[in-house]
Amino acid sequence: MADKRDYYEVLGISKSASSDEIKRAYRKMAKKYHPDVNKEPGAEEKFKEVQEAYDVLSDDNKKAAYDRYGHAAFDQTGGFGGAGGFQGGFGGFEDVDLGDIFGSFFGGGTQRQRKTGPIRGEDRFLQLEIDFMDAIRGKKTEIKINFDEQCSHCHGTGAKTPNDVQTCSRCGGC
Repeated sequence: MADKRDYYEVLGISKSASSDEIKRAYRKMAKKYHPDVNKEPGAEEKFKEVQEAYDVLSDDNKKAAYDRYGHAAFDQTGGFGGAGGFQGGFGGFEDVDLGDIFGSFFGGGTQRQRKTGPIRGEDRFLQLEIDFMDAIRGKKTEIKINFDEQCSHCHGTGAKTPNDVQTCSRCGGC
């Protein structure tokens, strides 16, 4: 796209500019060309150009694509942006965070909250053979499962009363 100016030139910065320098340059140019402030003809187009340059250069992935391919990285009609091409992301999904999508399905890791209530134990496995006709008719069978349960009296301490519980003098209860 030959009619577009270089984004670095639009913001008046070098290609080695830091993210803070990019942000400062954007704010300066946005104030200068904002349509509410600048009533000159063409100010709105310049403001849009500044906004577009900042949108690309402030995003590390888009900036890397721009540095490598120039405006062709975001061209929707040809170059890298045509059918199945690169358009600043993956086919128009440049603003979609895949971490958010996967997090909504699988829990998101950092956003997990501690559950209240009893802690779920390990699953138990029991193999039970039943007759086919009993399965069809829905026969009920009683089974016994042994599992460890905390004593309702001592709550697993082994002490007769709560006063009998002592803290270890050696480790301090670690």
